[in-house]
Amino acid sequence: MNPFDTHEVFNQARPFGDVNLLQCDPALQEAFAREGAAWAGDELDTLGAALGRKELQELARSANANGPRLVNFDRSGERIDEVEFHPAWHALMQLLIGAGVHASPWADPRPGAQVARAAAYLLFGQVENGTQCPATMTYASVPALRRAPQIAAKWLPKILSREYDPRSLPVEHKRGALIGMGMTEKQGGTDVRANTTRATELPPFDARERFGDDGEGAWRIVGHKWFFSAPQSDAHLVLAQSDEAGSAARGTGLSCFFVPRFLPDGSRNAIRVQRLKDKLGNRSNASSEVEFCGAVGWLVGAVGRGIPTILEMGSHTRLDCVVGTAGIMRAALCHALHHARGRSVFGKPLARQPLMQNVLADLAIESEAATAFALRLARCFDHPDDPLEAALGRLLTPAGKYWLCKRGPAFGAEAMEVMGGNGYVEDGPLARLYREFPVNSIWEGSGNVMCLDLLRALGKNPQESRTALEAELAPAAALDARFAAYAERLGADLGAATESGARRIAEQVVTAVQGALLLRHAPPYVAEAFVASRIAQDVGGAFGRLPDGLDFDAILARALVV
Repeated sequence: MNPFDTHEVFNQARPFGDVNLLQCDPALQEAFAREGAAWAGDELDTLGAALGRKELQELARSANANGPRLVNFDRSGERIDEVEFHPAWHALMQLLIGAGVHASPWADPRPGAQVARAAAYLLFGQVENGTQCPATMTYASVPALRRAPQIAAKWLPKILSREYDPRSLPVEHKRGALIGMGMTEKQGGTDVRANTTRATELPPFDARERFGDDGEGAWRIVGHKWFFSAPQSDAHLVLAQSDEAGSAARGTGLSCFFVPRFLPDGSRNAIRVQRLKDKLGNRSNASSEVEFCGAVGWLVGAVGRGIPTILEMGSHTRLDCVVGTAGIMRAALCHALHHARGRSVFGKPLARQPLMQNVLADLAIESEAATAFALRLARCFDHPDDPLEAALGRLLTPAGKYWLCKRGPAFGAEAMEVMGGNGYVEDGPLARLYREFPVNSIWEGSGNVMCLDLLRALGKNPQESRTALEAELAPAAALDARFAAYAERLGADLGAATESGARRIAEQVVTAVQGALLLRHAPPYVAEAFVASRIAQDVGGAFGRLPDGLDFDAILARALVV
């Protein structure tokens, strides 16, 4: 060493990378095969290898360090409302869309298609999360758009395409298209019935004169949106109060409208992007506030039925909140455990210190349970015509979005603490991952909204809901007396559920389903750790509370296979 150098670098773990993200994760491999997507193994393996490269971590860092920029006017003063992105964003989007994560179940609707997509989405969630937002909204828009045949005929071929085309052009000239959402307003937020944006049906003659056959069903929209996700998308689904032309009574209720950036005559739609949001996380992605200054949109679904139309979209976006959180958990665990294996403290690796083993094993159990739950939920979406699967999905979607997303920030903070100061600084990914957790809990319905949705699902058809949940839990109840007692208590609590206790009910539902999955399918040492720490006692507020006598070595060996 140079005599004037003050130190040499040692006892530092190399950055986690150049690893196949699927091959190092036995829990994910087992889950997608178990839930009906074994046929997707080769494609997921290729994707896992691509996403595990160190270059992808650098793309993720660059896309977040160099966020989007709003350009309202061109050099001539023309209003353009364009969003400029760093090249890293486009590289990540190209990989994401190329893998079909935005549309694969609709483009190739085979058995297990939703599970295969969820597995791919979970892998992407370990790399970069801002790009997942436009992919999720595009994926979720398809069932709603199929209710509007005129729109679907023109747009679905571009939406289902695996070509990422970021150019701002009318859809006819593009190789692929992405869809966003515009629901909430300043005065209402979650209460979309308080929306003041109004849509007035254009007189048919005027619409046909301007747009030809494409003018059928056109409406004029005036108002604002406080959160308008991914304004660079080619079109958005928007909620507005609808006034039918020629109607004496104003206000027929909220309706859903398809609002493209470019109109059929090639002109830009009157969507004025006021500013981009300065967000805590998800910084690579653009979220905006907009004004509709006489924008033109097309009705999706029936007049006044905008909320039921959009709820179908919402169930799919909420699925992605669950799967995405499981992906971020997995990423945080991998970085923390890799660091602990490569760092020595008090004469031996950090990962061999008993108390740290407890923390890491607890994180590993939480991550595996989240993965198992997310892919089991995705299987419900593969069987919409099965009454029990559909009923189970109506319960687990809001409950899972509440509990898994609520566990996320605490999980991220604990993983960051494993790495100490190295985790807290922006040089590594843990700080960024930590900032990503809260958005999945807030977006598409906060925790309280999800718990109320769970109560509504239970109340709408209580017998079918309870039958579906009991069928899911019964096989595991025969395997463990502690779990059987927990499931019995849950059944009693469901019958007496109140609004003020809805969070506790949601937590119990998810914990029960996770426990059932691990008891039936995970190695005994994983199942025992989960039951002992989350079924036999309350979950608690911190990680590292596993009881003595568990096989920490086996849990950690399974958690990251490299």
